Amino acid sequence: MSVTYGRTVATGPAGARETTAAAARAVPRRKSRLHYRLRRYGMEAIAMVFGLLIAVWSITPIYNMWMIALESHNGVFSGSIWPEHPTLQSFVVVVTEDFWYLANFWHQFGNSFYVGLMVMFLTLLIGSLASFTVGRLRLRNGWMLTNAALMTYVIPASFLAIPFYRIMQIYGLSNHLWSVIAVLVTFATPYAIFIFSQYGKSIPMELDESARIDGANPLQIYLRIYLPLMAPALVAVGTYALLLAWNEYLYNFLLLSTPESMTVAVALAQFLNSDESPWNFMMATAIIYALPPIILYYGFRRYMAAGLTMGGVKG
Repeated sequence: MSVTYGRTVATGPAGARETTAAAARAVPRRKSRLHYRLRRYGMEAIAMVFGLLIAVWSITPIYNMWMIALESHNGVFSGSIWPEHPTLQSFVVVVTEDFWYLANFWHQFGNSFYVGLMVMFLTLLIGSLASFTVGRLRLRNGWMLTNAALMTYVIPASFLAIPFYRIMQIYGLSNHLWSVIAVLVTFATPYAIFIFSQYGKSIPMELDESARIDGANPLQIYLRIYLPLMAPALVAVGTYALLLAWNEYLYNFLLLSTPESMTVAVALAQFLNSDESPWNFMMATAIIYALPPIILYYGFRRYMAAGLTMGGVKG
């Protein structure tokens, strides 16, 4: 036994056995660490390859849209990876409405904005009022309201197309933007009520009780406490409702029949009615039409993640 720098080191046969045993124990640990690193690196490599495939799969249609939009009409089906003579003429034609299918483009663009904004506003208003009534005013059997609203998703939206068409005819809303707004609000509101109800549970009831002690009525609590604290959920659901209305085609096509009342989503389908479809104009129109929701999504995605995550976790 010897002392080295304050440590006692065994010498002789016993010390040799301890050193051998320690070395034997260290070998499996090194192998285990090596195996863990190899497995981690392998999983990271697989994840990177999988992510790259998804990225290519997602970007390829967008790339083809841009490629067709930058082509001339005669060069659309040239088969080249990149246009030989790229031009922005298609975008100029769309912006200036210099094509007979695009004669009402900006009016139809305004229709899309109007429908989207009204669907968003009404969905937020109805959904927030319903969740406030059920969750904060403690409506008796209020859970039945939220569950009944979600039950509407059991029936596919396409199955309700003919009944909704008939209803709009009866009430004189055929070929009117409010017919589409009413339908889309009907589909978006149950989801809004569910998200708001779940998110509202994270807001302490003590805030409402304190406000009541100070003399606040339910409307003041709703406007000054509930809505400000629900901001992330409002942004998330509002963006969802706007995108739902922006991309809707079936009910727009069914309920709107004249060029003046159409939205861009329906007007794009008119390009397919021609014997020789102007694909470059169609792709340029689609790209311009896709810009507002892209800007909206990336501008509010932080709030969307916060609102949807909180709504999904809180129970």
